Amino acid sequence: MNEALLKLEQGLTEGGLDALLVTDPKHVYYLTGFASNPHERFLGLLLIRGEEPVLIVPALDAEAAHAASSVKTILTHSDTDNPYELLKSRFGGAAPGSFGIEKEHFSVSRYELLADAIPAGAFSDIGHLLRAMRAMKTPEEIRIMKHAAELVEEVLRRGLSHVKAGVSENELVAELEYLMKKAGASGPSFDTMVLSGPNTALPHGVPGERKIQPGDLLMFDLGVYAAGYASDITRTFAVGEIDSKLIDIYNTVLAANEAGIAASVAGATFGSVDKAARDVIEAAGYGEYFMHRVGHGLGMDTHEYPSLHGLNTDIIANGNVFTVEPGIYVPNLGGVRIEDDVLVTAEGPQTLTSFPKELTVLSL
Repeated sequence: MNEALLKLEQGLTEGGLDALLVTDPKHVYYLTGFASNPHERFLGLLLIRGEEPVLIVPALDAEAAHAASSVKTILTHSDTDNPYELLKSRFGGAAPGSFGIEKEHFSVSRYELLADAIPAGAFSDIGHLLRAMRAMKTPEEIRIMKHAAELVEEVLRRGLSHVKAGVSENELVAELEYLMKKAGASGPSFDTMVLSGPNTALPHGVPGERKIQPGDLLMFDLGVYAAGYASDITRTFAVGEIDSKLIDIYNTVLAANEAGIAASVAGATFGSVDKAARDVIEAAGYGEYFMHRVGHGLGMDTHEYPSLHGLNTDIIANGNVFTVEPGIYVPNLGGVRIEDDVLVTAEGPQTLTSFPKELTVLSL
């Protein structure tokens, strides 16, 4: 077994489970190396205490699974088979006393099919085991995430050359997503966001047909997937000369971003990162305009554990990767967000993103 599977097997034993089933395709990939989108078909990794793990895949994925999976026992099912009968057969007619599943991923209908095939004494959630494992990035994961950050920064750098008179937000989005593929990324890790002028005051605004104008703030929030791992960066630019109030907002957000990064140290709480950034913004008089958490975990998902909100008392550990992205959003004026991907190390916080953060003025 690989290291991840060994840790999961240890969690199975320590949790007093007789068996567990992993069904989230990203977790199957994380544990086995086999990446797949099964759509509505069943995909699962089964661990029974004291036995070798079993990977169950749709028949059409059999060849790919054998080529990529570190789990060598692979069972397949066709579109007319009942995959839950395959699961049932692994127990030899004996129902497990305690069975672990990913409750956040299991639909009610799939749970009913599973419970009918394997009437376990109890079904327990194993989501916390997988979240804890994924939160501690390995050197190989960090290498891939650095590459994903390099790719998205190359895309942003090239994308800025398309900021010209008459170009719209949507046109810039299209250029950026074209550049992602051209740079070698699998694709965007979330819906690419380009907002301009008053639209930048919308933290989750939707790009539209508004054309970039002199005096605008211009916000880019984008990320890519590379080898199954995400990057996520936000930078805000000035288009020509901007209002002095917007310059003050920008400098405040930049100071908050740097304060949040500096607070990202092992042994502190995740909530303290939010507080460090929020204190800067509140001291400058913009507290009411910073209405979201300061960041989120990053890895195989763009948003994963942990959530960096002010009430999170969980402890930061070396190997955690998360975003630090404070923002100020003033209606009818504009908004600024500056976001970096941060790795926690024994030597202190390290930013995986390195795109310049000083206020940059673009000319049309």
